[in-house]
Amino acid sequence: MSMLHHLSIGVADLARSSAFYDAALAPLGYVRVWTHEVTDGYREAAIGYGLPGVEDEFAIRLRSEGIAMPSDGFHIAFSSPSREAVAAFYQAALEQGGRDNGGAGLHPEYGPDYFAGFVIDPDGYRIEAVTNEPAKP
Repeated sequence: MSMLHHLSIGVADLARSSAFYDAALAPLGYVRVWTHEVTDGYREAAIGYGLPGVEDEFAIRLRSEGIAMPSDGFHIAFSSPSREAVAAFYQAALEQGGRDNGGAGLHPEYGPDYFAGFVIDPDGYRIEAVTNEPAKP
């Protein structure tokens, strides 16, 4: 059993944010697992992401009244299957409007095999993709 069941964040523009997360999460193996539209009777427009065929673990929810950004101590780290996937996440995030927040590469300050890509999403959330996979010989 994992510690967290799911995490949701508010976004100002669902189309912009979904394009960002569709692209950035794809290299990590995460996909949309559901989409809610208010026109379908849901209370809010939202999109859930997770592994194919599994419940959501991360969701973005439209907030028309603005969003309250957490302090700079808050960030979301997505598990990555490989260093190559981290690099692809980082590149896709930048191509979809994300901003660099520390690059992509080895970060030995967090552990000998800590390989991560750090970005800021279009709404200002600090996110990263990370793996502890050792370097291939």
